[in-house]
Amino acid sequence: MALKEKWLSKILSMLVSFASGSLLGGAFLHLIPESLFPYDESIFIAILIGIAVFFLLEKSLWRHCHERECPVHTFAYLNLFGDSIHNFIDGVIIAASFLSPPTPNIALGVAATWAVVAHELPQEIGDFGILVYGGFNRNKALFYNLLTAIAAIVGAMFTYFFSAFIPNLGYLLAFAAGSFIYIATTDLIPELHKERNPVRSLAQFILLSVGIAFMWALKLYAS
Repeated sequence: MALKEKWLSKILSMLVSFASGSLLGGAFLHLIPESLFPYDESIFIAILIGIAVFFLLEKSLWRHCHERECPVHTFAYLNLFGDSIHNFIDGVIIAASFLSPPTPNIALGVAATWAVVAHELPQEIGDFGILVYGGFNRNKALFYNLLTAIAAIVGAMFTYFFSAFIPNLGYLLAFAAGSFIYIATTDLIPELHKERNPVRSLAQFILLSVGIAFMWALKLYAS
């Protein structure tokens, strides 16, 4: 049993490394570039707001957990919140693609759906690792991951029924990017620095780079 726990701990460390790279790659290679048009440098204010809001959320969670001794690390809850926003946006993008002229635009809708699935798969694998590493058991991690995925359905339904009232998503994308940057740089990467073994530290760096490279490859494939 102890051997199994030790093996699981090593795997989770690698998944957190991959997740860190995926979050940073998703923020800098997907969300921020998508959010820039038709805005100017003001979009970066939304990124900073995303970072600041998640700082306040984590402060609030830390206070709550110190009072009640929470068994789950705050970054796991932050990841669920940030991923829900991201999945909601994905649902909006998919529905908006199908609703583009000529309506229904099946070709564009299918292309957008595949693009979303392609970049969500590696991220969801990393998210599962983050939740388990943060203190959730495997069943709860799967359940909450599924729960955040439902946000995509909510986003799609909202777009279908209220498409006329949806503004440009640039600032929302930038806010989500800020949340990803915050989680990766203030919570996950400091956790990785706790590893002192040089071989495993190198493996962490490789997996982090693979996460970034994977997001870059998806961007090149989509374009």
